[in-house]
Order: sequence, then structure tokens, then C-alpha cells
Amino acid sequence: MKKNELRTPCYVVQEKKLRENLEILREVREETGCHILLAQKAFSMYHVYPLIGEYLDGATASGLHEARLGYEEMGKENHIFSPAYKEEEIQEILRLCDHIVFNSPAQFRKYKDQVRACGCGNDCQGIFVAAGDMYGECIGSRSMGLRINPECSTQEGHAIYDPCAPFSRLGTTLEQMQAELTEEEISELDGLHFHTLCEQNSDDLATTLRAVEEKFGKYLHQMKWVNFGGGHHITRKDYDLELLKKCIRHVKETYDVEVYLEPGEAVALNAGELITEVLEIVDNGMKIAILDASAACHMPDVLEMPYRPPLRGACDPEAADTVDCRDEREAADAGNRHGECADRQQHIYRLAGPTCLAGDVIGDYVFDHPLQCGERLVFQDMAIYTMVKTNTFNGMKLPDIVLEREDGECEIVRTFGYEDFKSRL
Repeated sequence: MKKNELRTPCYVVQEKKLRENLEILREVREETGCHILLAQKAFSMYHVYPLIGEYLDGATASGLHEARLGYEEMGKENHIFSPAYKEEEIQEILRLCDHIVFNSPAQFRKYKDQVRACGCGNDCQGIFVAAGDMYGECIGSRSMGLRINPECSTQEGHAIYDPCAPFSRLGTTLEQMQAELTEEEISELDGLHFHTLCEQNSDDLATTLRAVEEKFGKYLHQMKWVNFGGGHHITRKDYDLELLKKCIRHVKETYDVEVYLEPGEAVALNAGELITEVLEIVDNGMKIAILDASAACHMPDVLEMPYRPPLRGACDPEAADTVDCRDEREAADAGNRHGECADRQQHIYRLAGPTCLAGDVIGDYVFDHPLQCGERLVFQDMAIYTMVKTNTFNGMKLPDIVLEREDGECEIVRTFGYEDFKSRL
């Protein structure tokens, strides 16, 4: 099936771009000896887990269901972090996960004996024994760590995504660690985990590492591994790969530890599209195109962050004089070059969803032609934090999930209908 034959709305993940990202990540792995895990919270399209598994070491989860998905579909290293674990889930988590990272001294103290009983230490090998329909009895290696908060914020304007923001619930500060854990208890930890970044370059990682070493350096020497968490935009065009490699090598050589990275966005960055159709055009002081895709239901980060997603063939009204409307994403990467929108008549539309939410607005865009009902629009960079966050508010149909093969053929991976809406209620 060709792309123009797909029904809308649909997410289209591009195998070629996904592989290009994975090649970059593999380069980092091979040149530094680090471990790289897919952060499933950003991208959980398990249909491509076999491909991802060819390049990465495994997956990491934020809860039981993600952990099970990684275990069943990736079948490699499987890590988990949660701000707080449920008692009735911990045994299942221990069957599924190799590394269990705790958020607080209290959580570590509450569950450490269960982890130890399951086998702990990086020198062991995990072994599973079949146990009916469950995942098997854990009789091998389980490693546990503590998430730390280095109290080093490198983000600007996105406090909602800043784990080092004041009053953050994520991670343990040095003061808390020393006050609540004995030296003997700290020695029971196999590793330390920090996650402070969001869509950032390696200079911010370097800044964070200096804070980590300054505060937790004496403990790093006791550890078997250090996890740098996620938020590393490794596959972005301007990302400083050499500095990242330098940071990894420094920690490995200085503290004699294994280093883990947990990118989510970087795995599928710019590797997906959301194709939608113009249903109606109304005019209330400006032209408003109503689409069959919803910001609230199909791209909720647009409202949560908020941000305005790139759209092929259109550009931001504020940058219309300097950005090529043919492909806003590529124009942005190229550095705001002069383009067609500056030379042609500009047609400004507000793009909005079909739900009853007045604020179901995607953003304002400039086109070089008048939009028509039935016209298809293509939002870019739609593989990440979309499929994993969709909802059926108003009974909205979820977009089909499609894989575009490297030869251009499209494979419909999943479709949704009324039963998917009804079964959740």
C-alpha cells in the first residue's frame, strides 16, 4: 500500500529514518562501550522492537506494563524506574526486570530484601525457569540502584519537565541520602541513576555530570554502574556526539563503572508523521481549518508543553518571511533560510481538532495556497510521545499505526474502532 492510499488520521513511522537514528546510537555504543536502552515512555511501537533490538541493549520502563512489554517484545536488558512501586506488583516486576531503580531511601529500604532474595549483583547471570503462563521464577541476577537529584537545573522555560526544579519529587538529594541511609545501606546499592535532561545537547550533560561528581563522587567509586537517564537528543543534527562520548569515557575510566543511557526521543526523532485531512474551513476573524486529527486526543503534548508541531508545506506566521514553507522541519534544521513563503501570497490558517474542547487547537500556520476540504496535511516528528499518550475523549477514533518500509511500501500495523473506545469505559 502506498502512503496516499492510507485512511486518515494515521501515524506513519518511517523505517529508513528510524534506522538512521539507530545507526548513530550504535556508533556511540561501539565507540564508548556504554549500554543504550530504549525509553519506552516516548516510543512503544513494539512492532519495530526487533529492529531496535539489533542496535540497542534493551529497554527501560516507567511501570509494570511497560516492563512487561519490553520483556515480551524486546527480550534483552530490561530496566525499570518508578517514583513509587506498588507492593502487589513488585514480585512481577522482579520477574521481568534486570535493574530496579528506586526513587527514595524509603523505597529502597522497603524493597531491597526482596531484590536481594531474587539474586543481585552484576557478576551474576539472570536465569528463568518456566512457570505456566507467568514469566518464570526469578533465580538469577537483579541489580538495584537509587535515583539521585544533583540539584543542577539546565532547562529553561519547561519546569514541568525539570526533575531538578524546586520541590521535585524525582530523585534523592545528597542531603537526603546521607541523612536517611547508613554507609552500609549505601554499599548495598549497585548503581546510581540521574535523569535531569529534556531534549538537550551534551553540553548540558557535561554540566550535570560536574554536579553529580561534586556531590556524589565518593559514592560513584562504590558502584557497578551509573545511569545517565534520558533527555539526550543524540540524533539531532546539531548534537555534539564527541562531547557525549567524552563524558561517557570519563565516567567509565574514572570510576570503573558501566554507563547506561536511556534515550526515548532520540530513537524515533523525526521518524514519524501524523497524516490528517481537512474536514471543514470556517471563518471567525481568521480562517480555521478543522481536521480529523485532534491536539487533545492525538498529540496531547501540543497542549501540555505547549508547542506547535512542524507541518510539511507550512510555516510559523512569525517566521513566514524567512522560512521555506515546503518543509518547516528541514528549514529549521538548515537555519531559517529564505524561502517560498516570503515570495508568494501568504494564507494563514488556524488548525484545530474536531472535539468539543474549545482549546483543541494545534496552532497557526502559513501556507502558500488556500486550503481545501479533503486536502491532506502531514505533521512531522510524530512518532514520539504521541501513540503512547493518545486518548478517546469524545469517542474520538485513534489513528491507525502504519510502518513505512524503506522501499516506500506502507504496512498497516494496527487499526482502532468503537470497541477500543468502549472497552476502556
